[in-house]
Amino acid sequence: MSDTETATVGGGCFWCTEAAFKQLDGVRVVTSGYAGGHVENPTYEAVCREETGHAEVVRVEYDPTAITYADLLGVFFTVHDPTTLNRQGPDVGSQYRSIVLYENDEQRETVERFVDELDAESAYDDEIVTEIEPLEAFYEAEEYHQDYYEKNPADQYCTFNAEPKIRKVREKFADLATKQKA
Repeated sequence: MSDTETATVGGGCFWCTEAAFKQLDGVRVVTSGYAGGHVENPTYEAVCREETGHAEVVRVEYDPTAITYADLLGVFFTVHDPTTLNRQGPDVGSQYRSIVLYENDEQRETVERFVDELDAESAYDDEIVTEIEPLEAFYEAEEYHQDYYEKNPADQYCTFNAEPKIRKVREKFADLATKQKA
């Protein structure tokens, strides 16, 4: 088995982002957490009060022989709105900002090129506001946030916010989304 790589992105509530990425073949583990801020070992409550500077993010561990970093970016920029500052759907606050946290120069170059291509294509009506920053630290979110959609499929928030993202991944990325919900 090949080695895995990781990608860290934030596009709103991590429950929904996590559920979307789990649909992809080649994705081994998706972990909800916090990154991009200035406080070590933040809590959910402190992040929600916007005291930490962190965003809700997911760390995606994937097999690069099965799915590429660029493929993951394609999914990321499809399942959230990268043109809204500090907001995704009903969620408002800097913790819900659009952010890509790169781990090396190759990832930085790939995401910068990806955003430039989206801009050149006028893929969105508004300007992309996604932050592109180096990953300084990733802090795993509390256990009750992990696999939230799978543990709470009837949760109304998930029904209205996660399920449309899952459907979008399965429809638009059918060639990558070979995993099916059990």
